[in-house]
Amino acid sequence: MSGIILGAFLARWRLVEEGQFWDWQVFALAMLVTLLYQVLSNFANDYGDGVKGTDQLRNQEAEQRAVASGKISAQQMKNAVWITAGLSLLATVALLYKAFFPHFIQEFWVFIGLGVACILAAIGYTMGKKPYGYLGLGDMMVFIFFGLVSVGGSYFLFTKEWYWDILLPASAIGMMSAAVLNLNNMRDIESDALSGKKTLALRLGFRNAMIYQMVLLQLPLILILIFLMMNNLHIQGKYYAFIVMVMLFPTAGLRRKILQTKEPRQLDPFLKQVGIITLVMAVLMALGLNYF
Repeated sequence: MSGIILGAFLARWRLVEEGQFWDWQVFALAMLVTLLYQVLSNFANDYGDGVKGTDQLRNQEAEQRAVASGKISAQQMKNAVWITAGLSLLATVALLYKAFFPHFIQEFWVFIGLGVACILAAIGYTMGKKPYGYLGLGDMMVFIFFGLVSVGGSYFLFTKEWYWDILLPASAIGMMSAAVLNLNNMRDIESDALSGKKTLALRLGFRNAMIYQMVLLQLPLILILIFLMMNNLHIQGKYYAFIVMVMLFPTAGLRRKILQTKEPRQLDPFLKQVGIITLVMAVLMALGLNYF
């Protein structure tokens, strides 16, 4: 949800400056849609890794997942995937109708295509004959859909216009989201090697994946700072917009702890911490731009 929050409130900041209306109903629907996409992705991931035997190799050292543990049959989970996909599509249509009708019909159909792409990306990570998560493409897809599409797309829903500087905060959220996935794949690097799930972390090796992780955690706040400076907020005296930079301290502490980790399984507690830092980063930037 971090990308939706950031994209929506970046739009609010620019719309309010121009004396235009910001629709909270579009924001609520966008949050519902992204929640459904995430649930769909989790269900599809559980099913795909379960039927391929990937989870059975990691169950003793990581989380107990539904299909692999036998708590839910593969067919039941597959049904849940298709039901959630249908609900996601309905919610997407409702969101886009609210955002674009009746004056932006062309944009409506473009975003319908984008919504279908999001649904297919959520399903295709581990499901199907050639899931992209098993080919080492998961990080790229997370960066695109959790970052560029999430922030940039939600921004456009409100403004109906595009500024290229939005790619900076969008890339920041995309990198933080990829950092969560890379940590997950570093944790599972040994079992993934046995199951043939060739994630980017496995292809890089644990040491290089650790360097990659440090880059993913280092660059986002730099990109956000560049965005704030490009928009002359320091010149305008809007210093509260820079409150997001306090996240330099917990992020630096987290990087140090991750670097000190020697065993892949010890990375598990950091997954939630990176997620929380991403959310707080998005919320602080939204508040700093709009309410202080």
